[in-house]
Amino acid sequence: MTEISPDMWAKLPPEALAAPVQPPAPTYGQEVRRRLLSNKLAVASIVFIIALVLAAFFGPMLSPHTYYKQDLKLANIPPAFETYALTNAEGETARVFLNASNFNIYEVDESGFVLGLVRGERRDMIKKQQAFEIGGQPITLDYSKLPARILLEDGTELRPSGWSWNRTYLFGTDQLGRDILVRQLYGAQISLTVAFVATLVNFFIGVFYGGIAGYVGGKVDAVMMRIVEIISTIPLTLYVVLLMVVFNSGLLSIIIAIGSVFWVDMARIVRGQILSLKSLDYVAAARTMGASPARILTRHLLPNALGPIIVTLTMLIPSAIFIESFMSFIGLGVTPPLASWGSLTSEAVETLRAYPHQLFFPAAAISLTMFAFNFLGDGLRDALDPRLSA
Repeated sequence: MTEISPDMWAKLPPEALAAPVQPPAPTYGQEVRRRLLSNKLAVASIVFIIALVLAAFFGPMLSPHTYYKQDLKLANIPPAFETYALTNAEGETARVFLNASNFNIYEVDESGFVLGLVRGERRDMIKKQQAFEIGGQPITLDYSKLPARILLEDGTELRPSGWSWNRTYLFGTDQLGRDILVRQLYGAQISLTVAFVATLVNFFIGVFYGGIAGYVGGKVDAVMMRIVEIISTIPLTLYVVLLMVVFNSGLLSIIIAIGSVFWVDMARIVRGQILSLKSLDYVAAARTMGASPARILTRHLLPNALGPIIVTLTMLIPSAIFIESFMSFIGLGVTPPLASWGSLTSEAVETLRAYPHQLFFPAAAISLTMFAFNFLGDGLRDALDPRLSA
């Protein structure tokens, strides 16, 4: 029989007898942050929104252009163009680009900076030609057949030398020669300001209105909800038109219109949350301890309904941006020379066929911003849902 060594019966050290230390359980806030950061679309939306806000409020300060300065000689310049190279007898090369929509020729440098409009002789309206002299070399702009072309002195057609980005106006210019990029950034200021201010107004009115209706209940709740239904039946466009008669067109009218009507959805959601929470035990315990209705509502009920409130608030922002853009598009928004995404879209529709880039940038900004806030709202909804913590 095998002998058992006494060493095998040695006592374990005290530290081996201690129970293993479990890591602390993550808090609710840590779980929310983890789930939100694991949502790639939500994280990308947060980055986009932060970049948009920084660009909107600080970008115009870094640009040499303003949103209102006009230069009709440089109107409707695209963000990219085909350049033509002309070399004279001394070997000097001049570069130009032809705007095929308005038949203007502009001088540019090698880097793509626009130097100015090239002045030509009087246009021959019969032959549909115009003579120019660039770098000491005569050329002829022939627009008798479209697309227009540039002819050299011997009648041969000058071929483009390549594409170049517009380094002077990165997004091009509009029909009045104003920089589209600066107007786009300034339009983001207007649209975001209207959206955030109107949403904050909706937050305060909707949260407390719905909270009071849900907590008090009874006839008070019935009367308050009937008022909400009456407000919901008024078409927003008609309501804004009526406000324009009183306050005139402008930024203040848009904020008042959206802020005074848009809170009804928030009120309904908060009321539903309060109705489901006020019957729980901790509310009865607070009432038994003598807490006032205002304290119960602000300290116990509303904080526990904060998740749906934040999600709803995030979803209301793109709706407010779209409504402001629509009102500005139909002429009920900000007044010129102020710019918003809606007014930029409205102006670009007039020149859509000739200059589609003028419509692309504001339309893309509206679409991307609405996508970003909707993706962020979806991410917050999933992150704040306590049923996902299991």
